[in-house]
Amino acid sequence: MTHHFTRRALLTSALSSVATVAFAEAPLTSLRPTARPDLDPKTSPLAQVTTAEIIADADLNGVVGFMVADAKTGQLLEATDADIGLPPASVTKAMTALFAIKTLGPDYTFRTRLLATGPVVDGVLQGDLILAGGGNPNFVTDELSALVKQFVDLGITKITGAFQVWGDALPYREEIDPPQLDHLGYNPSVSGLNLNFNRVHFEWRRANGRYTIAMDARSETQRPLVYTSRMRIVDRAVPIYTYARAGKIDEWTVARGALGDSGSRWLPVRNPALYAGDVFQTMARALGVPLPNPEKIAELPEADEIAAHESEDLTKMMRSMLRFSTNLTAEGAGLTATKKIVGKPFELPESAACMTRWAEQRSNVRASFADHSGLSDVSRVSAQDMVAILRDPDAIGTLRPILKDIPMTDEDRDVIVDFPARVVAKTGTLNFVSTLAGYVRTEAGDDLVFTIFAADLDARARGKAAGDEQPAGSIGWNRRAKRLQQRLLQRWSLVFQSEA
Repeated sequence: MTHHFTRRALLTSALSSVATVAFAEAPLTSLRPTARPDLDPKTSPLAQVTTAEIIADADLNGVVGFMVADAKTGQLLEATDADIGLPPASVTKAMTALFAIKTLGPDYTFRTRLLATGPVVDGVLQGDLILAGGGNPNFVTDELSALVKQFVDLGITKITGAFQVWGDALPYREEIDPPQLDHLGYNPSVSGLNLNFNRVHFEWRRANGRYTIAMDARSETQRPLVYTSRMRIVDRAVPIYTYARAGKIDEWTVARGALGDSGSRWLPVRNPALYAGDVFQTMARALGVPLPNPEKIAELPEADEIAAHESEDLTKMMRSMLRFSTNLTAEGAGLTATKKIVGKPFELPESAACMTRWAEQRSNVRASFADHSGLSDVSRVSAQDMVAILRDPDAIGTLRPILKDIPMTDEDRDVIVDFPARVVAKTGTLNFVSTLAGYVRTEAGDDLVFTIFAADLDARARGKAAGDEQPAGSIGWNRRAKRLQQRLLQRWSLVFQSEA
């Protein structure tokens, strides 16, 4: 089925006409339409070169695992090192979305509650107030603010007992992937009570030679200050950030020389339940209701629900997760699905193992997931097994409508006008790991399912050992890997139409 041409000039011509870099999280609206190259399946230069030539031209150290199949018949169209297990990175989230939706149901919602252990008499709550999480990984400050307003609208002006927070609907984990650097906002704690993806916003400005800094829990309309995270600016060159836990407080330091005049970044939160309680207390006080400092509890007492927030449904949540690749969303959804299956909360590694067994039994594959987000590089899935997972008709019906569009672009990253196929997929990116898996629908209405995994694990190990957030060579390697993804997809979209 595949044409075999080995002339280097033909390869160069083909790749220069329709090559690309497709960054996983780049906003699609930033890509400019450009003149359409030759996309006729019978004449396009790209349809005449082999997959092996395209992979060789990418100049990637490591391994490239690739498989493409007819989604309807299951017929294998081509495979290259498709049996080698590689880190799936955030392609894991496609597996997690399927696992969560099929286990919990597409309409499942997470409920965050306010509970009271006593009655309200003349505006005074006679007992404790409890902010109880239900595992919602996407709960943000604006939604917490609405819950505070519900509380204040009950006419409560003070409480006689304690203000408590409960986050044990899901097991606590200090970091999704402990080997990662401490300050990475995409590697926060996991809990049953989460806020702002368990991140705090650090902002700095310099005026007259002095810095002002703020730690806040901002969302679209709110910017409450945070007291469970603190920052000190210190005189040193490296490391840029250090972290230590001081009781209930996340203590950060930052190197003065790394700041410049102004800037900001999200830092992870390691006390998520107390963080949510801290912000609730601040917003309640602003509305005239003082509360004691939050205290974390392990068990819920007998109490009445007095207010609640319900999340959007799981399908919408998974669509957002697949578009923005939010790690905490994946972990919360996966942990909740496991809880439904086994009847109690499981720790994250055991929950990932539960998802692994579920995938193996469902699709007759061999896989090993270390988490639900793909942040760990210990997970292993082969391209052929990922194709098997995605090719199941139920998986197609569940995932295809919620995966994000991957535009076909040329070497300047400009969208190719009227490309004769639509690609929906999940991207995955770690340093020296680049993955993409999903579906292609051709202009004629035919469907392909594909997986492209690339990884240079030796280079990744060296980068981790050096402690670099962006190791030398990683940006160029990942850029070439993403260009390879586009070339393979464009080639097979054209070849399949010519052979159909």
